Amino acid sequence: MYDFEQLTTAHSIKEAIDLLSKDPLAVPISGGTDLLIKLREGKLSGCHLISIHGLEELSGISMDSGGTIHIGPGSVFSSIVNDPLIQKYLPVLGTAADQVGGPQIRNMGTIGGNICNGVTSADSAPALLTLNAMLTLTGIEGSRQVALEHFYTGPSKTVRAHHELLTDITITPDNYEHFGGHYIKYGKRNAMEISTLGCAVNVRLSDDSSRIADLRLAFGVAAPTPVRCHETEKALKNMPVTPSLTETIQEFAVREIQPRTSWRASREFRIQIARELSSRTLTQAIQNAGGDIYA
Repeated sequence: MYDFEQLTTAHSIKEAIDLLSKDPLAVPISGGTDLLIKLREGKLSGCHLISIHGLEELSGISMDSGGTIHIGPGSVFSSIVNDPLIQKYLPVLGTAADQVGGPQIRNMGTIGGNICNGVTSADSAPALLTLNAMLTLTGIEGSRQVALEHFYTGPSKTVRAHHELLTDITITPDNYEHFGGHYIKYGKRNAMEISTLGCAVNVRLSDDSSRIADLRLAFGVAAPTPVRCHETEKALKNMPVTPSLTETIQEFAVREIQPRTSWRASREFRIQIARELSSRTLTQAIQNAGGDIYA
């Protein structure tokens, strides 16, 4: 049973924000793939749903004249996977989006909902963190920009105010040009599985592909929130592209994560997975960037 008191359809971003600002029980819903589960579990009993499903203002993927890519938060995962701009410029995000749930979930679930739920298992979050994604939050007082890394404040908690909507996700060209990225999700089965651990790496190589010019590493389910590993990134910067990189990233990555024990996996198992995934993801990201760790 879905225990909500009423459902109102908003026909614009402005209308949705007005409805949210006037009603403390209002909750925005788009695809509903996560929210409906919460409702069924009684976590939002008696709430007032504000549907923003299908709003054109929140959908679509585009590139502006400066090369910044704009991703509408209402874009479903299947559209992200198949979008030409994503495939050409942000394949690491496309890879992550293609591992969300199954086909039905990817056809309904939105990237904005995946972010705003604030859960550490969100598959899109590690990839977006390695792309230094910026979020535009719009409320009754106007819009503000927040780095995704600063969006999460705790398990299922974010800085989004009650009256605000996520209205844009942006990635600037300096965060994707000449980068190669990869995302690996570990789960107990190959599909329809919540991530036990997820790892994303985005890497830019030197002109001769012999050294690491820049590197970003992020995990999901390795801390209370999706997390970037800045000390690991510093340690690998300017290192030669050799097999020893895999040992270095493993050594430093496990120092920065704080996985917990749950019914799906123990802390110790997640640490071991983090070591293995960081190594494998780095190796593939380097290949995607035009290098070869074993050359």
